Formats: sequence, C-alpha cells, structure tokens
Amino acid sequence: MAPTSASEDSLPVLKILLIGPSGAGKSALLLRYCEDQFDPESTTATIGIDFKMKKLAVRGKGYRLNIFDTAGQERFRTLSTSYYRGAHGVILVYDISNKKSFASMEKWVDEARLNANPEAVLYFVGTKLDKVAAGGRAVSFEEGKAFAEAQGAAGFCEVSSKTRENVKRPFVEVVDQIVQKPQLIAGAAPSAKAVNFDMGSLPSNPCSC
Repeated sequence: MAPTSASEDSLPVLKILLIGPSGAGKSALLLRYCEDQFDPESTTATIGIDFKMKKLAVRGKGYRLNIFDTAGQERFRTLSTSYYRGAHGVILVYDISNKKSFASMEKWVDEARLNANPEAVLYFVGTKLDKVAAGGRAVSFEEGKAFAEAQGAAGFCEVSSKTRENVKRPFVEVVDQIVQKPQLIAGAAPSAKAVNFDMGSLPSNPCSC
C-alpha cells in the first residue's frame, strides 16, 4: 500500500552530499539511483548544485533523503562548502579508471572534515566499475578500500551507473550508519518542507522508491 501524503510528510529528512572531482560520475550515480536512468552521451558537468529527493526504508523505518550533487570544478568550491551545513552523510566519489581522480580524494576528505558535522558519516565510492572488463581499471579495489579504512570511513564500494551494479548500496549503507547515531539525527526535520534551503533556487527532481 502506498503511504499517504501525511505519512510521507512525517518522514525524517536526511541530508546526503555527493562530493568529488569533476568527471567522477556523481551525477550519473544520482540519476541512476533516483530515476533509474543512464545517459551514455552525457558529458555535461554539474553547474553549482543539483538536488534530488528519494524515499528509503532502513531497519524498518522510512526516511526521505535530500541528496545534493555538488560540482567538482574548483570555481564552484566556495558555493559547495555552504551546503555541508546540516549534512548527515557525505559520499565521496572517484573514478576507478582515473588515477588522478583517486589521488584527489585526500583533498576532498579534508574539505568534508573542515565543513561538515564531525559526526557526519563518510562513505567512499569508486565509479565506472563497468570499465574493468575492458581493462580500464587504474585504481584497484584494495587501494580504494585501504584508503577508505585509513580515513575512518563508514564504508566503501565500487559501482557502475551504466549497469546498475551496487548503485543502491552506498545510499542504503550510509543511511544505516546515520540512523545508528541518535545524536546525529536528533535534529532531522520531520518533513521535506522544513529543510532549511530554498528549493525554488535549485533544479529539483523529486523521486521515490
């Protein structure tokens, strides 16, 4: 049975950020997760901030995710940092077929720790797993996992937005870690309408499970 609008409005809201270098595949991951779409021709970089909503149930309880896809270009870094405020989880994304993309992760970790709540859950994702079959891997699974563990991240996985492989996993595991931190979700808004940002100024594309 589909939930009523009243029950949907009462769902706790969790703010999740996707961060990482330009070209890492953040937008493709978000689009595949929220709308189950993949555009193989898309090479357009996110301008500023993109935003989508997604409903997710973890441990038998429903949540509404506000997911922010932040631009990876240097000129948008100042804009992006203001969106760390109130974030419950930060997913750091790199391209496993690009060594430079992975090498930039330390910088992104530093930015997250500087701007996000110290309690916010950090999770690492390596994208473009589909390129492995064609010999396109530049960063091993072991390298990615070891780096995530060294940074004290809540988890790590590799995904393919093209094939859907593991696409849901980082979001489910991030929320699972968030909800185990009562002090972190204590202030979660009971409705998407109560979240403190101007939805009219963002390219909003609501979606649900």
